[in-house]
Amino acid sequence: MPVFDPARRHLLKGSAAAMAAGALGSLGALQARQAMAHQNLDPVRLAPVPSRYGPLAPVADRSTGLPLLQLPKGFSYQSFGWSGDRMDGGQPCPDRHDGMAVVGVRHARARPGRGHGNKHDVEYVLIRNHERGAGVPIQAPGMYDNGIVSNGLQAAGGTTSLTYRDGGWGALEPSLGGTLVNCAGGPTPWGTWLSCEEIKTDARSSTGQRHGYVFEVDPDSERTSGRPLVGLGRFSHEAVAVDPRTGIVYLTEDDRNKAGLYRFIPNDRRGRNGSLENGGRLQAARVRGRRNADLTVAAIGDEYALEWVDIPDPDLDTITAPDGFPDVSSGETLSGPFAQAWAEGALRMSRGEGIWYSYGRMFIVDTSTGVDSQGRKGRGNGSVWVLDLFTQRMKALFVSGNQLAAHNPDNLTVSARGGVLLCEDGGESPDDYGPGSRLIGLTRAGESFYFCKNNVALTSTQIGNAGKAVAEGDYRGSEFCGACWDPASRTLFVNVQSPGITFAITGPWQRGLL
Repeated sequence: MPVFDPARRHLLKGSAAAMAAGALGSLGALQARQAMAHQNLDPVRLAPVPSRYGPLAPVADRSTGLPLLQLPKGFSYQSFGWSGDRMDGGQPCPDRHDGMAVVGVRHARARPGRGHGNKHDVEYVLIRNHERGAGVPIQAPGMYDNGIVSNGLQAAGGTTSLTYRDGGWGALEPSLGGTLVNCAGGPTPWGTWLSCEEIKTDARSSTGQRHGYVFEVDPDSERTSGRPLVGLGRFSHEAVAVDPRTGIVYLTEDDRNKAGLYRFIPNDRRGRNGSLENGGRLQAARVRGRRNADLTVAAIGDEYALEWVDIPDPDLDTITAPDGFPDVSSGETLSGPFAQAWAEGALRMSRGEGIWYSYGRMFIVDTSTGVDSQGRKGRGNGSVWVLDLFTQRMKALFVSGNQLAAHNPDNLTVSARGGVLLCEDGGESPDDYGPGSRLIGLTRAGESFYFCKNNVALTSTQIGNAGKAVAEGDYRGSEFCGACWDPASRTLFVNVQSPGITFAITGPWQRGLL
């Protein structure tokens, strides 16, 4: 691995604010997918293609008996960890479920009558974000900020940890608390979860803490420190993904039309809980030979060669966007890292969302690539980019030109088979299956198809019979988030943010492209 000199970053750090202000004045299948997308002449996708899994229909939850999801024939699911459920220790489960991943695999003790060494006696540990603002905090082993952040309230975001074994759910416990707006994040190759605060602010709590950081969460909750990874930047984080070959962490920013694409090169490459606390270099992507490239509007097959510029001060305060900054309103602010990046000619996306590593590539979602009916940039239906980590070339695999094709994809995941799955965050999109957000797959040619539909509409009677503590309502427009697979891609785990439910979906995956 190349050796990087951290002293250079410290040399640049002191002049970062001045610089910014002045200047502001399965691998084969994946390769085939990119090649076919490049040959397609359509600049955007206007409609989905039929799914090999077949049409969708309501399916009853094996836990509650309620028809919470629409799925293809042969698929089933089990819900768990609803908002309001009692966690281990007695706290109610927090709401606003968001990003999630399987981060640990334990060989559990064999159950009576099952013998020893049974291949099914494996327990998966999942860590799940809660995108909560100010309120009642999650009391967890890893606590960051106990201060008041707004209107007498504390930071109520954080994470919970869940276990899944032998086709059934197990433990549910808090793991990180005292954070704000934990949206997405990503798993590490060493078996931890990086939880991202999606907030851009210079404010301090009553205890002097700031927010907008990334936190590391261990599958053993007691080993979660609650310390922020300041070197990964302070901005409106969305998601992270780690290149297991180099240990470099790639990060997205969700800040409309002023969102950068970043990477963090750690000083400590040992790859273990806490190693990212030992510092490194934060960098932003720049298109080679083209300053301040605008990726807020894209077409399928668009391709760029990337290079990376240093961010001298990852913890720099926000900077007011100068007059004339493209496609943002007067008085809006740029995050400190983005301001420094833009000063060095870095690119911008519309709203960077999910990012996922698979077979030497990063799959990256920009949730609002395109233009709206009024012609405004960065307010379209979204796109998926693929960054080849060996060549550092990034190509548009999918661009949605219509809500039917995809309505603002957010989180994404890639199965061990190379299947790309997107979580929609666009609300209720009308289609043949009625209102509701969707889980959308991509074909090898970058075409979209429907795999699942949110069907969560609950009456007080249904809620009571299921023994749940959520409010009555129609939640079909709530976003899917946190999609992830077990290591063998036999079970798909995913959340519906409101009222806050986690699902484990199983079925005949081999029948289709996921």
